[in-house]
Amino acid sequence: MAAEAEVEDGAVAKKGKGKLIIIAAAAIVVVLAGAGLYFFLSASKPADAAHSEAPAVAQSFIFNLPPMTVNLNNESDGEAFMKLTVALEVANEEMMAAIQPRMAKVVDAFQVYLRELRKSDLEGSAGIYRLKEELLRRVNVAIYPSQIESILFKEILVQ
Repeated sequence: MAAEAEVEDGAVAKKGKGKLIIIAAAAIVVVLAGAGLYFFLSASKPADAAHSEAPAVAQSFIFNLPPMTVNLNNESDGEAFMKLTVALEVANEEMMAAIQPRMAKVVDAFQVYLRELRKSDLEGSAGIYRLKEELLRRVNVAIYPSQIESILFKEILVQ
């Protein structure tokens, strides 16, 4: 009988340890799930806060120039022309009013430069980028001390 009591006490002890391990594992799972949920929710809050605190985009104004058509410099393959429609991006309305009287100088600077270009100068994205940079420089020289932000191409046709 004493042996049976010892066997029963051992079986009860093993069952108690099994329940204790299951309870501990469940507690660990609950703690890890809670920590994961906390990090997930706290990580999304700063992104939302950063999005709501984003600085306001500075408003710019667009000044449209009339379309220009120019003959390009003659090449061996015959005549070529370019039709160009450009808009100027300016910082504010005061700047638009300041550069309005100087637009004749801007158009003149564009015409002189564009007539010296060859069709091969305008090939590819690099050619268009160089054209944009040169026009920006010429505009800023013509309207000095005022300055524009950028040149926006609305239409480019080279034929």
